[in-house]
Amino acid sequence: MISPLAYIHPEAKIGINCDIGPFCYIDRNVVIGDNNKLMNSVTVLYGARIGNGNTVFPGAVIGAVPQDLKFVGEETTAEVGNDNTIRENVTINRGTAAKDRTVVGSRNLLMEGVHIAHDCIIGSDCIIGNGTKMAGEVVVDDMAIISANVLVHQFCRIGSYCMVGGGTRTSQDILPYSMIARDPAAFCGLNTVGLRRRGFDRDTIDTIHRAYQTILQGTGLLKDLLERVESEQPDSPEIAYILEFIRTSKRGFIR
Repeated sequence: MISPLAYIHPEAKIGINCDIGPFCYIDRNVVIGDNNKLMNSVTVLYGARIGNGNTVFPGAVIGAVPQDLKFVGEETTAEVGNDNTIRENVTINRGTAAKDRTVVGSRNLLMEGVHIAHDCIIGSDCIIGNGTKMAGEVVVDDMAIISANVLVHQFCRIGSYCMVGGGTRTSQDILPYSMIARDPAAFCGLNTVGLRRRGFDRDTIDTIHRAYQTILQGTGLLKDLLERVESEQPDSPEIAYILEFIRTSKRGFIR
């Protein structure tokens, strides 16, 4: 199902059972997997790699060169996984020499007007709201929910299972399992409703809550507070993730 009004470069590789609408433009050095639907006027540029089962709405651009003045034409990619919904006017730029690729995982919903800049790494099962913009080298872990018109500074990391309120601007990392909102952005508690919906039991949620009470309300050096959490809270994947997230943070985190 390829419209005769679409342009596909002879060197592009297209999988089986793809539906490519009119006025789509598919460049050379593009690989598109099976069972994808590209509605009209989708642009897929040099270096794009798209998996299987994705739906891409009109006006989306995947693989445009980075908006980074350090980019000098190096061979990089923009990689999209499987079963994503990419709505109207979403832009996903290629990587630069910094990481060589921009990555969007699988089963994500990228709503209208989302921008994913060079070298971003977006996990899987995320929801990113209308008009949200991510600068270069942002990392979003799995299961994050980011509302509309959120602005994310370069090099920030957004943790799993968090909820970021609409219109938030952040230049620091966003803790996993948290709710972040207000202006300036602030920690507003745990994303308790989201955690319950994702199957977290009460004991696990309470353990996360106690860990954040120690980290955010305790007195003393952050290093000592993290050691307190390590010694006082039971071993669990959630506690290990929180400690790793904070210890590897390069920009600090929103409190």
